[in-house]
Amino acid sequence: MELSTVAVHNPDALNMILGQSHFIKTVEDIHEAVVGTVPGARFGLAFCEASDKCLIRLTGTDDACVALARRNAEAIGCGHSFILFMRDMFPINIVNAVQAVPEVVRLFCATANPVQVVVAATEQGRGILGVIDGFAPKGVEGPEDVERRKGFLRMIGYKL
Repeated sequence: MELSTVAVHNPDALNMILGQSHFIKTVEDIHEAVVGTVPGARFGLAFCEASDKCLIRLTGTDDACVALARRNAEAIGCGHSFILFMRDMFPINIVNAVQAVPEVVRLFCATANPVQVVVAATEQGRGILGVIDGFAPKGVEGPEDVERRKGFLRMIGYKL
């Protein structure tokens, strides 16, 4: 077995979701979940099929996001994985809908941070072992940090 890391290419620091699924209709069902949850959603999705023709299946509403998802799916190259890039929305808006898709079995991350995907390769294929999402902690929040966090959440409308 060979272990490697694949850096997710995301030059505009878009929000993305990386997950694992198990069936060819994943692309259509995730697409429907996203547009049914966020009207006018702009996104791109790539799904790496792990049987039959083993193709990367693509969909989305934003050509640049679809191209970015394709590029990353090709680089990661792990069976039954999917990557979804979104523009002008956040994972919190769609993560429950994506997780509720019957084919989705795992989400590795939902983030705009730099991501590295830990990949294992064998003679059979490649699989995602996990991800490095962002950076290591630099300390523990103090009272000023708590106030800043609470203020930010209220400013963007997630708390009253």
